[in-house]
Amino acid sequence: MSRNTVATINLPALARNLERVRALAPNANIMAVVKADAYGHGLTRCIPALQSADLLAVATMREAREIRSVDCEIPVLLLEGVTDADELDEVNEFKLEHVVHHAAQLQWIEQSGCRSHQRIWLKLNSGMNRLGFPLEQAREVHQRIQAWPGVEEVVLMTHFACADQPGHAMNQLQRERFDQATAGLEGPHCLSNSGALINDASAHREWVRAGLMLYGVSPLDQQTGHDLGFEPVMRLDSQLIAINAVEAGESIGYGARYTAAHHHRVGVVAIGYGDGYPRNMPDGTPVLVKGQPCPLAGRVSMDMLTVDLSNQPDAALGDPVTLWGPDLPVETIAAAVDTIPYELLCRVSPRVRYEEIEYLRSKPRN
Repeated sequence: MSRNTVATINLPALARNLERVRALAPNANIMAVVKADAYGHGLTRCIPALQSADLLAVATMREAREIRSVDCEIPVLLLEGVTDADELDEVNEFKLEHVVHHAAQLQWIEQSGCRSHQRIWLKLNSGMNRLGFPLEQAREVHQRIQAWPGVEEVVLMTHFACADQPGHAMNQLQRERFDQATAGLEGPHCLSNSGALINDASAHREWVRAGLMLYGVSPLDQQTGHDLGFEPVMRLDSQLIAINAVEAGESIGYGARYTAAHHHRVGVVAIGYGDGYPRNMPDGTPVLVKGQPCPLAGRVSMDMLTVDLSNQPDAALGDPVTLWGPDLPVETIAAAVDTIPYELLCRVSPRVRYEEIEYLRSKPRN
C-alpha cells in the first residue's frame, strides 16, 4: 500500500472566494495576497484562479520570480519592498511594484537614478509598530516620492494590529491617525486586510488586501470561513494503514501520554509532524474517518498518528481520514492546538502530495 497523504486544492473554490471578496468591497480594487506559497496552497498553482484580482502581493523577490515564471503581465507587489539596492534591477526587469517603508529604501532608489514603477506604495506606521514611516513624516516622504521621474501615483497604506477583533479601540485609533496624517495628500488608500474587510467597511477605501479569507478560512476567532460565506480551498487527507486493539489501562504512542479507559480499536493514520501535522496536537482532537469524527489518541509522531475508532466500528484498512477540509474546519484544528490556521496551512510539508481541482477560466483577464 503506497502512502496516500494528499492535500487537495480546490481552485474553483478559490476563484469563488475572490468574487466573495469583491462583493464585500464592490468599489475597491482587490489585492490578492499570495505570500508564503499562497498560504501553503501552492503559489503558481493558484494563479489561474486569481486572474481577476487587480494585483497579486508577495513578501519576497523569490515569490515574485515564481509568478513571473508563469505570468508576465499580472501586476505584482512586493509587500516588504526591496531588501537591498541590487533588487531594484529585478524590480524593473520583472515590472514589479513595491512598498517603500523606511529611509534606506528611499536612498537606494534615489541613488539608482529613481528608476521606479509608475505606482509606488508608501507604508505608514499608524500603531502596528512594525513596518512603515512615522506618521509625522508622511507629508515629507510623500512629496519626495512624487518628485521621482515617472511616478504617477502614490498609494498610501497602513496595517491594522487588531483588525481580527471587532470593536477593538486600536482599529479606530489607527484609522483616525492615518486619516489625520494623510489629509490632503494625493493618492488612493489601502488599509483593510482580511479582518478589516469583514469588520470595518469604513476602512475599505480604494484598495483592500485579501489574504487568509481567499483560501476559505476565517481571520476571526470563533468563526469559520463557512460562517462568513467562504469555501475552504485546502483539504488534507490520509488513510488508515493499520488497525489494532488496546485494552483498558494500556497506553499508546511516545511518552505513553494516552491511556485507554476501555477496550477499543486504534487506527494508525499515515501522517505526522514530518508532514506538518503538529506534534503537540492534544488527545481528543478530531479527525474524520470515513466522514465520522474520531479523536486523536496518543502523541503525534513523525510519520503517523493514532485515533480511537470507537465512533467508527466498521473502519477498515485503507479507509480515508480527513485532517481538515470542508467538513472539518482548519479553524477547529488550530484552536485545538492553540495556534492560528495560517500556521497549519503554511506548515504542510513538501512530502505531502498535492492534487488540484482544476480551474478553467471562462474568459481572459482584462
